[in-house]
Amino acid sequence: MDNGASSYRRFLEGARNSFTELVTEYWDGLTLYLNSFAENTAEAEELAEETFLKLYTDRPVFSGKSSFKTWLFAVGRNTAYNIIRKRRRINTSSLDDFYDISDKEDIEKNHISAENKKQLHRIMEKLNCDYRQVLYLVYFENFSNTETAEIMRKNERQIRNLIYRAKAALKILLEKEGFEYEEL
Repeated sequence: MDNGASSYRRFLEGARNSFTELVTEYWDGLTLYLNSFAENTAEAEELAEETFLKLYTDRPVFSGKSSFKTWLFAVGRNTAYNIIRKRRRINTSSLDDFYDISDKEDIEKNHISAENKKQLHRIMEKLNCDYRQVLYLVYFENFSNTETAEIMRKNERQIRNLIYRAKAALKILLEKEGFEYEEL
């Protein structure tokens, strides 16, 4: 699949099963990204549902000026802003239940890794919204600075500055919490 564009094109041409491919491919990443707006996994899932519903019903045009994933995350961002603006409230809760990862090969190592992820996400929740978003997009979703700038509606210089400040703020919070990290 060429970054979802072909599946979306097939969906627009009438192949309903290709929409299922899109949801399967992008659900988790989009939901985690939208969690930076909602700060609540259940609400982030609602925002992801609304984003896919918007694609299904409104069928917005994908111009191809960016990757499909970048375009989808931008649609998700706009959808989240519109919905949150209407609600005028944001519920917060921990992501503890979201990260329940286990592996048969090395349970102890994976348990420690999962605990570190939980702690990292709890600490990241203390960062301001822009810092959380930029760190998530660049380091968890592997978007380039250009793609991140497009999603967040900022220029590349602003993104570089945000990354620098977000990493510095995260490092301070991690050190306060006694979190051991390899390199940030």
